[in-house]
Amino acid sequence: MKYVASIPHEADDETGRIVELQQEVDQLKEAVTSHAVVDQAMGMIVALGRVGPDQGWAVLQYVSQHTNIKLRHVAELILIWGWNGVMPPEIRVELEEALDLYGPTQIPASAQE
Repeated sequence: MKYVASIPHEADDETGRIVELQQEVDQLKEAVTSHAVVDQAMGMIVALGRVGPDQGWAVLQYVSQHTNIKLRHVAELILIWGWNGVMPPEIRVELEEALDLYGPTQIPASAQE
């Protein structure tokens, strides 16, 4: 009878690899969600601002850079505005400026006005 000696660190290696793979899966899920949020916000900008997709992306970048807010969070705030008509004033100001630069219209009035 042959005995196969198990090497103790192999189990640790497998556990470590499982943890790495789970982290990678979590990151990919977050990336897919983030991408969807940004795409939806771009769709709103394209439709309401009457700009093309490239200009919609540029508008999001502009607002993000001029408010020092992450692009994904700016996208989330734009989607929330679409749902309830409320937009933080600093986002509204920069969004209007960006649309003045990249598009022909101003955004519609919010429920607050």
